[in-house]
Amino acid sequence: MRISGTIDLPGDKSISHRALMFASIANGESIINNLSTGEDVVSTMKCLIACGAKIVKNNDVKIEGVELKEPSSLLDCGNSGTTVRLLAGLLAGQGINAEFIGDKSLCSRPMDRIIKPLSDMGVEIDSDNGFLPIKINSKNIKGISFRSEIASAQVKSCVLLAALGASEASMISEKIKTRDHTEIFLKSLGANIKINNNISIDPLKSSLKSFNLDVPGDPSSASFFAAAAALIPNSSITIRNILANPTRIGFFKVLEKMNGGVEWRNMRSVNGESVGDVHVYWKPLNGIDINRDMVPEIIDELPIISILASQAEGPTIVAGAEELRVKESDRIEAICTNLYSMGCDVIEKKDGFIIEGGSNLYNTSIKTFGDHRIAMSFTIAGLLTPKINELDDAKCINISFPEFNNILDRVLI
Repeated sequence: MRISGTIDLPGDKSISHRALMFASIANGESIINNLSTGEDVVSTMKCLIACGAKIVKNNDVKIEGVELKEPSSLLDCGNSGTTVRLLAGLLAGQGINAEFIGDKSLCSRPMDRIIKPLSDMGVEIDSDNGFLPIKINSKNIKGISFRSEIASAQVKSCVLLAALGASEASMISEKIKTRDHTEIFLKSLGANIKINNNISIDPLKSSLKSFNLDVPGDPSSASFFAAAAALIPNSSITIRNILANPTRIGFFKVLEKMNGGVEWRNMRSVNGESVGDVHVYWKPLNGIDINRDMVPEIIDELPIISILASQAEGPTIVAGAEELRVKESDRIEAICTNLYSMGCDVIEKKDGFIIEGGSNLYNTSIKTFGDHRIAMSFTIAGLLTPKINELDDAKCINISFPEFNNILDRVLI
């Protein structure tokens, strides 16, 4: 068995969420192709429609910009932290009152990280001790000078979106740089935003411009197939039209650092974002150290990186990744529990883990904890065993990537 082929992937989730939100308040009709098909993005679409957005989905997605209105019902964000955190900022900036709910997993994820800056901007917020449900009352939003101590693009984006409707300019700085799709998108649509060491943004004086967008493929989704090719001898794969924003390709940088074969081709700019084709092929891997400064770029990919580490020569040490404990699951616990059950020598730490490479893995029953990235990562791990792993909740993959198994079947030969 090996991995071989050339594939295209559904659109990037981060870009898809933002495209829907910006198109909903833009001037005129926007058209989006290759929107992410994951349930998280569907949650964003449904919430926007509940707020009066005019969205028609066929082969593409057509959105007529409108003045959003107060929803008549609760906004159900499902499993999507991006939906609730960004939409809370967007609606606050548009002067919309709303109440947000979510599934059991989302209700366990901290929302105080957006509650504090929004409150400082004048938003009245009721919450369940910093968790969902949260209710926002948005009137007279003022500008803010905000420094994010948490490496979170969701928090930064929440403040940026609220700042669009503030009474004066806002200034935002980050302790560690995070993905910058919101800034790039806003600049391309006519917002007065300046990006240096800090980010300054003025309130909108006119509507954002409408746009046509082909959403590039999701690099986080690409990481699973790239990892499979990097793990199985004599394998190679080419993944076309992938978002290559420098803040989003940390997985491929780590794979190269582990001695994996990575080549970028056909690089170009699409709506201000870097896009390219990535070719990944098998080479013997070596273990590495991953420190706090590296984590923000690979926070979503650490589960699949742990599978790479299990097969590398020497140990891989991950530190400074305590944010993993408040994702869709406690991903540190999920990674360590499942690797151990597959026969890997792994040590769980408060802020990461240590994996001794060169493990001979065996198939087992995987506890997904309802987490799509854990489910996909340990599906790839199962390719290294005599029989595939059994997942206790395979359906959770649909949260982000319903096409995952079909595409995997196509490239397995």
